[in-house]
Amino acid sequence: MTLELSTRIIPFSRRLFWSIFILFIAFAACMAIYQERREKVYKIELLNTQLQSMSDRLNDFIIRMDTCDMRQLDAYVLGHSATDLRVTLINDKRNVFYDNWDKDLSHFKNHLGRKEVKDALENGSGYSIVRHSESLNGRFFYSAKYYPIRHYIIRMARPYTGSLQESLKADRHFLWFAAIISIIMIAVFYRYTQKIGTSITQLKLFALKADRNLPIKEEDLMSFPNNELGEISQHIIQMYKQLLQTKEDLYIEREKLITHLQISREGLGVFTKNKKEIIVNSLFTQYINIISDKNLNKTEDFLTIPEMETVCEFLNKYEADLSNRRNGEKQISYTIDKDGRIFSIDCVVFQDESFEVTINDITQEEEQARVKKQLTQNIAHELKTPVSSIHGYLETILTNPNITKEQLDLFINRCYAQSDRLSNLLRDISVLTRMDEAPNMIELEPVNIGKTVKNIINEVALNIEEKHITVYNNLSDNIIINGNQLLLYSIFRNLIDNTIAYAGRDISITINCFREDDNYYYFSFADTGIGVAPEHLNRLFERFYRIDKGRSRKSGGTGLGLAIVKNAVLIHGGTIFAKNNPGGGLEFIFTLKKD
Repeated sequence: MTLELSTRIIPFSRRLFWSIFILFIAFAACMAIYQERREKVYKIELLNTQLQSMSDRLNDFIIRMDTCDMRQLDAYVLGHSATDLRVTLINDKRNVFYDNWDKDLSHFKNHLGRKEVKDALENGSGYSIVRHSESLNGRFFYSAKYYPIRHYIIRMARPYTGSLQESLKADRHFLWFAAIISIIMIAVFYRYTQKIGTSITQLKLFALKADRNLPIKEEDLMSFPNNELGEISQHIIQMYKQLLQTKEDLYIEREKLITHLQISREGLGVFTKNKKEIIVNSLFTQYINIISDKNLNKTEDFLTIPEMETVCEFLNKYEADLSNRRNGEKQISYTIDKDGRIFSIDCVVFQDESFEVTINDITQEEEQARVKKQLTQNIAHELKTPVSSIHGYLETILTNPNITKEQLDLFINRCYAQSDRLSNLLRDISVLTRMDEAPNMIELEPVNIGKTVKNIINEVALNIEEKHITVYNNLSDNIIINGNQLLLYSIFRNLIDNTIAYAGRDISITINCFREDDNYYYFSFADTGIGVAPEHLNRLFERFYRIDKGRSRKSGGTGLGLAIVKNAVLIHGGTIFAKNNPGGGLEFIFTLKKD
């Protein structure tokens, strides 16, 4: 695509050239006129100076001779001046008493009104360029000088003839010189304005391309001249590039924002002050339709929902009461319960009176808060039993000084057992809390599951032997999982401890990895013990849940072992469930992710 500049106006380079041309010609003409006049004045002053110099010599002669005799004056004038020089002596009463051109002094009137005479009497000297002589009926150049000692004026005069006129004219060579210099300067100006015009044209083409979002080639950027205007143009282009980059960055950030809004876990909608939609995400629409008893045709109608009446009242109050803006009351938050689901609603008003509404489904958070509250109550209850037991045994020992050694040993052993149970309970609570609060901060490393299970079996060998339990570990040593060593250990340790504690005597435990795919290992942990009643299977992994509370406390269990197992499996990307085997016993099926 070819861009064409408008031809309806004179190009900038020509306008600039003609402006400079007119200003320069006007300046040159003024200078020529001024110089001509100054040179003419200079030549007149020079002629005046010459004539006054002659007057001074004549005055010196008169003083030296101490006489004004006409014949002596005629002889001096004839011998010391040009033939066309007229010499006149005038007394301080303005009367002529000598003239070398006219000896009849009666022809001369009083010279009171003569310009050069008046100037001489007032300023000491004076001249008149072209004045008509009434006495001799001719035009003369007069130069007069007053000598106050002798009380007379010596006036020199030359006829204003053609030769004198030519000598007083200005030298025309200066005009020719000025004309040549002007032509050279005009050529320089034309060349300079053409360069500026080229830069302006290139910059205008660049602006047109930028305005029409046309691609700008590298050669377009290299065409600017290497001068100040070129540097300015380069700076403008650099700013344009930065603007384009900023525009592109803003577009990317806008896309990021839109993507963020669409994948956000909260419903978000932004609206104008007239309650017109600017942008909403899909979750906002979904939540609004859940809260509303009917599907809305337009998202903007969400303010008609009764549950949104609080938002509507807040917006109306904000718009009507300017004090809200001054006091900074620009946000409200409240919760609603709709069909068993709890939603948190927030509304924020911006400076331009547009507003944002966010909707969060906090049902799960509320449930977690309820579970945490229940867990806290359970922990308090579970801690109370061992602490009370220890306190009772110690109180008995301290209040009965005559207690037998056998009773003392019995009470101390029971205190130790309760303290051990308390220590295990605190350990399990710590593990669960860490898994709940910071699962992403758990360190991962390659863990050999086969070797881990072997170590656990060795650790519980005495307990297994005591209850005549046989363990079949069918796990190979090449099962490697990228996970947390402690949590993976706790899975198998708690399962084994749970079986030893509750499954009974003379049983067997079988541990298998019965399947493997690209992402998971599939494990089975089965025993041949007494099993669990079906109504308890779904609650085995609840915290502090016990089938037989009395037997659990007697065995020293904390009620958290299987809860730890489930959470550790979930953290490693797997699932777990329990079932009764048809032949008897309990089996746990669970998966663990490889990476």
